[in-house]
Amino acid sequence: MTMRLPAFEYLTPATLADATRLLADPEGSVAIAGGGTDLFPKMKRRQVMPATLVSLSEVAAMNGIRSDEDGHCIIGASTLLREIEASTVVPRVVAAAVGEIASPQIRNTATLGGNLCLDTRCNYIDMPRGWRDARGHCMKDGGEVCWVAPSSDKCLAVSSSDLAPVVIALNGSVRLVSVQGDRLIPVEDLYQNDGIAHQTKTPEEILVELVLPPEDGRATYRKLRRRGSIDFPILGVAATARFGDDGTCLAARLVLGAVASAPLRATEAEQFITGRRLTDEVMEEAGRLATQPFRPQNNTDMSSRYRKWMISVCVVRALRDLMVDDA
Repeated sequence: MTMRLPAFEYLTPATLADATRLLADPEGSVAIAGGGTDLFPKMKRRQVMPATLVSLSEVAAMNGIRSDEDGHCIIGASTLLREIEASTVVPRVVAAAVGEIASPQIRNTATLGGNLCLDTRCNYIDMPRGWRDARGHCMKDGGEVCWVAPSSDKCLAVSSSDLAPVVIALNGSVRLVSVQGDRLIPVEDLYQNDGIAHQTKTPEEILVELVLPPEDGRATYRKLRRRGSIDFPILGVAATARFGDDGTCLAARLVLGAVASAPLRATEAEQFITGRRLTDEVMEEAGRLATQPFRPQNNTDMSSRYRKWMISVCVVRALRDLMVDDA
């Protein structure tokens, strides 16, 4: 069955001020359009049907990669993923994680802001409208039941951003702008564990840029998916750590993606490895501790039991990456 886009008005403001004004006083439902690689398929499936799309592609202030005088790496939200992948300015782990997203064709169109603001996904809602009409609409689709877990009081659609766990592990921040002003918040605070209200950003705010602190330590990202390209993660593990001269871990962050409606830190595992050398026994225990709090649901490819089992495996692999000199 051919799926076509519904009718909508397409606006291309030239300045950030114009864009924020359009979002502050919309006529009907409005959505922000970056590259559209996730939004347009959702519109074809009638998951979202905004009357107006506000494209940010012409807002020059939201493009490009630069470093400030304090060594922060600043990436505009409209910067294409292929530009980030090829950049020598961004941290290597960010460029590597971007290279794991989708396919070269999609990375030529998709943007940084689009991946950080990626909508949550679920096997039940990511279907054509006719299938959803026949099956019955879920919470995220206007119904009253989460078909993943009918007894749940909230939607369990899963976060599938590859970049979000990485930049949380790097202690990055995002700048949000609206007609009310702008605010800089940790990326970790941008997300909340709810499949519908999965971001704290208001509808009137625009994510303008990502700010990453100077690199301090080692970092890696491990992505689990069925195929080596195209697929969204069914598990993502981002890890960062600083080590002393004797190999002791001085500080660490472990962030898991695609297991809940938001990227979540494995804080108990972080605390366990801090102050210890990463021996095989320590890494295995960290993997076990990282697995305990998480309960993946049957809302993506592969079974929930397999994804939970793989948390420990991928955490150990990520920690081993950190022990390599060029990690």
